Amino acid sequence: MAILVDENTKLLVQGITGSFGARHASLSLAYGTKLVAGVTPGKGGHNFADFVPIFDTVGQAVEATGATASAIFVPPPFAADAILEALDAGVELIVAITEGIPVMDMMRVKEAMKGSKSRLIGPNCPGIVTPGHGEKSHGGCRIGIAPGYIHKRGNVGVVSRSGTLTYEAVWQLTQLGYGQSTCVGIGGDPINGTSHLDVLQMFNEDPETEAIIMIGEIGGTAEVEAARWAKENCKKPIAGFIAGATAPPGRRMGHAGAIVGGEEDTAQAKKKILAECGIAVAETPSDMATTLLERWGK
Repeated sequence: MAILVDENTKLLVQGITGSFGARHASLSLAYGTKLVAGVTPGKGGHNFADFVPIFDTVGQAVEATGATASAIFVPPPFAADAILEALDAGVELIVAITEGIPVMDMMRVKEAMKGSKSRLIGPNCPGIVTPGHGEKSHGGCRIGIAPGYIHKRGNVGVVSRSGTLTYEAVWQLTQLGYGQSTCVGIGGDPINGTSHLDVLQMFNEDPETEAIIMIGEIGGTAEVEAARWAKENCKKPIAGFIAGATAPPGRRMGHAGAIVGGEEDTAQAKKKILAECGIAVAETPSDMATTLLERWGK
């Protein structure tokens, strides 16, 4: 089953004619994703890759193709408006890859999404992958920038604030012969659309997901909230990793949201709480998969 996306997901790409959007739209097509439309204002009527129609607006694309998900590869000054356009068009899943969207813009987006049936992943995220079967990734869906070839269909759910650590966990699992149900990069910005807790709850309800890797970092309390919920509600084995153990307080490290501002924001505090909640904590990035397998009894 997986979560959020599968072989039936119909994807449109906002910003498909830009170099970055075009490159990753092509990679998603090659992975087996149902890419049904692109959106670039002023480019409507053209085609991408000879057969994917391009529209001027998201509304036109959804009406013509029935697209259910959107990947946003739009420059930061215009990305919030692109998210709102997808929201207005009723797109079910909006994946914002763009990094550097102003916080005030995301506050406007967050307010607009209240009560909406749409879900936002990101911004500043690698996206989401539900691996397919075999070399041709039959039955898979890749939205965003994650390298498709490292994935393998299986039963481990991965959720992470970090793109590169997502890839590391996925590759470790694949090398050890364990595949993934779905891999979700939620992004490292302080204001995002989907949290660790949201994804944990979905993995908990997904019969295909038997174990979970949760990757966090300093800043905020999202990982702590997810761990405390999992202690009371999730019986599936979870391994966690918290990046930023050597970060000095008050200094942003990499992601806009990675800044220690309170007692529970530090890596040490988060690791302690995760362990207290029954989550197996990996001490280094290279131990994420093996830590899960030990906790899982594999």
